[in-house]
Amino acid sequence: MALHAKKPSRVSSGFLAALLFVVLILVMAIFERGRSLALAETPSVHGPWMDKTLSPDRRADLVLQEMTLDEKIALLHGNGMPGWPRAVPHANPYLGNGGAGFVLGVQRLGIPIIQMSDAAYGVRSSGENGRYSTALPSNVAAAASWDVQAACAYGALIGRELRAQGYNMSLGGGVNLTRDPRNGRTFEYMGEDPVLAGTLVGDRVKCEQAQHVIGDMKHYALNDQESGRNEVNAIIGKRAMRESDLLAFQIGIGIADPAAVMCSYNAVNGDYACENKYLLTDVLKKDWNFKGFVVSDWGGTHSTEKASAAGLDHEEPMDDFFGDKFKQTVEAGKIPTAELDDHVHRILRSEFASGIVDDPVKKSVVDVEGGLEISRHIAEQSIVLLKNDRGILPLDRAKLHSIAVIGPNADTSMISGGGSAQVDPPGHGATKWKEHVWFPSSPLKAIARKTPGATVEFDSGADPAYAAALAKRSDVAIVFAYQWTSEDMDLPNLSLPENQDAMIEQVAAANPQTIVVLETGTAVTMPWLNAVRGVLEAWYTGSQGADAVANILFGEVNPTAKLPMTFPRSEADLPHPQLATPPPEERGRRRSGEAKPTFEVHYDEGLKVGYKWYDAANKPVLFPFGFGLSYTTFGYSGLRVSTGSETTIGFTVKNTGSRAGEEVAEVYATLPASAGEPPKRLVGWDKVHLNAGESKEVSVPVKTFYLSIYDEASDSWKLVPGTYKFMVGGSSQSLPLVENVNLK
Repeated sequence: MALHAKKPSRVSSGFLAALLFVVLILVMAIFERGRSLALAETPSVHGPWMDKTLSPDRRADLVLQEMTLDEKIALLHGNGMPGWPRAVPHANPYLGNGGAGFVLGVQRLGIPIIQMSDAAYGVRSSGENGRYSTALPSNVAAAASWDVQAACAYGALIGRELRAQGYNMSLGGGVNLTRDPRNGRTFEYMGEDPVLAGTLVGDRVKCEQAQHVIGDMKHYALNDQESGRNEVNAIIGKRAMRESDLLAFQIGIGIADPAAVMCSYNAVNGDYACENKYLLTDVLKKDWNFKGFVVSDWGGTHSTEKASAAGLDHEEPMDDFFGDKFKQTVEAGKIPTAELDDHVHRILRSEFASGIVDDPVKKSVVDVEGGLEISRHIAEQSIVLLKNDRGILPLDRAKLHSIAVIGPNADTSMISGGGSAQVDPPGHGATKWKEHVWFPSSPLKAIARKTPGATVEFDSGADPAYAAALAKRSDVAIVFAYQWTSEDMDLPNLSLPENQDAMIEQVAAANPQTIVVLETGTAVTMPWLNAVRGVLEAWYTGSQGADAVANILFGEVNPTAKLPMTFPRSEADLPHPQLATPPPEERGRRRSGEAKPTFEVHYDEGLKVGYKWYDAANKPVLFPFGFGLSYTTFGYSGLRVSTGSETTIGFTVKNTGSRAGEEVAEVYATLPASAGEPPKRLVGWDKVHLNAGESKEVSVPVKTFYLSIYDEASDSWKLVPGTYKFMVGGSSQSLPLVENVNLK
């Protein structure tokens, strides 16, 4: 009887387990079905707004007329993201693609969900959804190429991989100028000059959007330090900001016509950037005629009425201010319906203009090999040769019998930049916030492949004495030194961490034939510079960095890159030797709703950003803006300046060396003294390929805008009449060609 009594119990238990298993499978299927629906093409809709021959503005107007108030409000905010404290109530969390956020579409009207991913130097969120991303060289590295074609290839690759992974909006396009090289996000931006940075980010975003994704430029504006970024109030004059950080955005927006601009965490002249009417409406939307929408940085919204009136169109990642509060404020008549409709129109227009409505995203397989090839090529164009004493580079493999490869992880990998820009390496899964991530690109193996007849040995450098001993018994020592940087933190100084400076000094003392390869996100000081024979600035090199570095070291690729930022001798030479940080009581106020942070940073340097500061202060530098060596040499001659509706600078560049190479020929101008400007500014450049002994005539058009100053009194750009000095050469401090011209 006892056995008979237990039998139904066992059957019930097994049945229950099977039932639970089936339920679990069904839940997972529903979840995955929901994710698939979020990415799939919306149902066929035949409204007049689906007519592709109409302009994006007209299509947005037509669909806007059909929307309910709730549908409009749903477009004004995100719905949470993985790891954020909470999701929007009543939102369907399975509709997200694992990225930085998503915006509900209007299915009945054919408006798709916007799926966002961070994408500074590659698609960040691949680990969240089990996909692969190519890591490109960091943005500051790409800027070192001074190459608009490379910038286009960079953006196009990111656009393709976004779509392959199920995303239709990029959160890349960083263009804040390097006012202080200790900024933890310097690696995400494109250097210190507005013409260079604006041009390259414009070409990057233009080609990214050509893949039918919503492109973005950020962080608008003056988000030039990370310490206290949520509390800092940047104090700066209109002319200074218009001719520096805002000029970079203006140039980039003019080239790319981006669908979105992301406002920054910090305040500018008393108002948070995401509720700053001067920035968002007066300059961006009115002066520059920006047609897209303004999206807040994540958690960067502080109000409803003020932010809306100032020109913020969309809150991320949730609905603290642009959800129910916004709806209630509209219903109460405190926000005009026309103001709401303008926000919605801009978002809809961007969806039509970018192509995400007519060409919906469908997940596909990423072209891994193609991405690696592009990443390697851009890295080769980005590595700057800073020192080549007595021609130690390129290395002659026929004369090398023993090579020491020294440095943390130089046997297995190379460092990458952290924060929201972080790309997940293959096989790693989703990375943790501020995790030090090393990409599996081995310098040791890449060098060994180049020198099969030599003994190649490795030491981590953790014990400088061991590293020095290895260097002493080797023909050449190659030291890979690193500096990790990340969002949400600034560097305390520009020294290499973990006692690497001392290690390099000991290695160089043991073997003068020492070459240093720098894996950094910004400038570094080099107390050992005179003791080593060669220095390469490799930056964060991406998925194929080791192969790119090896190709430069052994001369298979002739270096062509030039610095997009000045390398100072020490922090004492910076405009602000001590980096300002907020007191403890000021921190953590981002979501408090307080409207005016009191922690102020005064940009007293004003117009003098980067090389303009060092020129004006007559400060010597370690390496100047625009500097970079080659394995060949170049000569300049025959400067010709033609004036008219546009000024054209003509000159001849000759390859005076023994091998083919490319020269970045830079054009600078000194404005009349009455303009009150820094000593010179970059106004154009050309990257010229030359075979050994070959000469080419180069013509660089200079826009009148690039020769103008911003006049605060008239709120306009003006060309100051007088004598302009044009200079041409290979860096900001090597300008052999000079000619003065009077401009009216």
